Amino acid sequence: MKIIIHWIIISISVLVATRFISGINVYPTWVVLIVGACLTLFNMFIKPIVSILTLPINIVTLGLFSLVLNGLLFWYLGSVIKGFSVATFSSAFFGAILVSIINWILRRIFHFDL
Repeated sequence: MKIIIHWIIISISVLVATRFISGINVYPTWVVLIVGACLTLFNMFIKPIVSILTLPINIVTLGLFSLVLNGLLFWYLGSVIKGFSVATFSSAFFGAILVSIINWILRRIFHFDL
C-alpha cells in the first residue's frame, strides 16, 4: 500500500512540475503515471546504491551532487519515456527540485514515510 501511495504522490508532483517548469511536457496526461512509477522504483531500489557510491562526491559538494543526479535521472526519463519530454538539462534540474519539494510537502501533509 505504501508503494502505491508513494507512486501517486510522485505522479502528482511530476504533473505539477510540468505545469510550472517550461521545457517539461507530458502528453497524454496518463504518461505521468508511468514517470511516477519509474521514479518510485528508482527511489526505492537504485537510489540507495547510487547514494553510497557517490558519497565522497556528495561530501565534497555538501550534497549538491544529489541534485545533479536527480536532474540527470529526470532528463534521462524524458528521453526514454514516450510522451514525456524534457527540453534541457536546466529544465530537468529545476523540475527535479520542484518534484522533490512537492513530494516532501505532500508526504508531510499525509504523514507518509517510506
